[in-house]
Amino acid sequence: MSDTHAQSVAFVRETAIPAAPPPSRERGPIKWMRDNLFSTWLNALLTLAAIYLVYQLAVFALPWILNGLWTTSSLSECRDILQGETGACFAVLTERWNQLLFGFKYPSAFYWRPGLAFILLFIAAAPVLFFDLPRKMLLFTGLYPFLAYWLIWGGPLLAPLTALIGVVAGYLVYARFVKDNFAKGLAAGVVAAVVVWIAGGYLTELLAPNRPILPAVQSRDMGGFMLNLILGTVCVSLSLPIGICLALGRQSNMPIIRIICVVFIEFIRGVPLITLLFVANVVLAYFLPPGTNFDLIIRVIIMITAFASAYIAEVIRGGLAALPKGQYEAGDSLGLDYPQAMRLIILPQALKISIPGIVNVAVGLFKDTTLVSVISMFDLVGMIRGPVLASTEWNGVYWELFSFAALLFFVVCYGISQYSQWLERRLATDHR
Repeated sequence: MSDTHAQSVAFVRETAIPAAPPPSRERGPIKWMRDNLFSTWLNALLTLAAIYLVYQLAVFALPWILNGLWTTSSLSECRDILQGETGACFAVLTERWNQLLFGFKYPSAFYWRPGLAFILLFIAAAPVLFFDLPRKMLLFTGLYPFLAYWLIWGGPLLAPLTALIGVVAGYLVYARFVKDNFAKGLAAGVVAAVVVWIAGGYLTELLAPNRPILPAVQSRDMGGFMLNLILGTVCVSLSLPIGICLALGRQSNMPIIRIICVVFIEFIRGVPLITLLFVANVVLAYFLPPGTNFDLIIRVIIMITAFASAYIAEVIRGGLAALPKGQYEAGDSLGLDYPQAMRLIILPQALKISIPGIVNVAVGLFKDTTLVSVISMFDLVGMIRGPVLASTEWNGVYWELFSFAALLFFVVCYGISQYSQWLERRLATDHR
């Protein structure tokens, strides 16, 4: 009786069974290919077609790249060495790399100056792009534009120093009067900055030494990929705050402000960028007093910034329209005025929604800087189409030069895209 009863009691295991590995079809590369490449018959066909296309491109491109020559002095010498075989003439890159990066007029002895400014750009942008870094680094971020200008253009140190003092003075005046009235504080700050800049300009002409620390380089000597980076960085940095102001102005309750912003945005968006560049190059000079020397790079920066600001304004307006009305009412219920509500509640949410659109405009703007070649500015594409291909040694080299240009633009644009995706994941708080 006891034996029968003992056999009827269920056995309960006291230790866990060791975990068994999943089947080979459900782990590793096999599972990844099944889920991503061969999940359906249509995906399988597309995968096979893509593999075939990549194979054909590799068969065509790899011999051309692997047989490339890097040490010849002309295209004819490349062809003599290759003797009809497939191969690239990369020697044009080793021979003209300095012109492609810095232009053909920028003094070679000063290449370290834009190179240093480019390296310092990452340090200055780091506290703005990444939130975990110490906020004290923002001090260098504020100083960087003036330092970079002095490094690249050179000349008397008093010129960028005066500009910095003007900005600081404008901010202090703004902070003094903004508590009473936002518009009054903004206007007073702008007036104070302009007064300091004008006074500093006259002072620079009177006290500038004959031999400055860094010899001056004229804007007409700028060129190559350096010019694309200058235009892209400056115009993107300026167009974002201007675009925010235009988006807010378009939704303003004051009719004059709203009409001005609407007319500006619609007019700029309805005109091709190349037309604005021709205006900057030719037409704008007719509206200036006789004898006025208005730097061409500054004119181009103004037009490209205006063009990008109009598009960013519409992107941010879409982000503002996506917010529910309760977010605006929350600011009123907390007793916040308009600038405080926008800075603390509305704009942080609207900008997060607008990240993909802003990045799209920034990438397109950086690529559009190549259009300055049509107004005789020798950027990277202008250098390729002009001095490099016009030379007798390299006339006929196309694939190597434009592949190099495509690679440089791809690296920059891909980096911007990857950062925007990281930022979206970092700010994705709606589903946590």
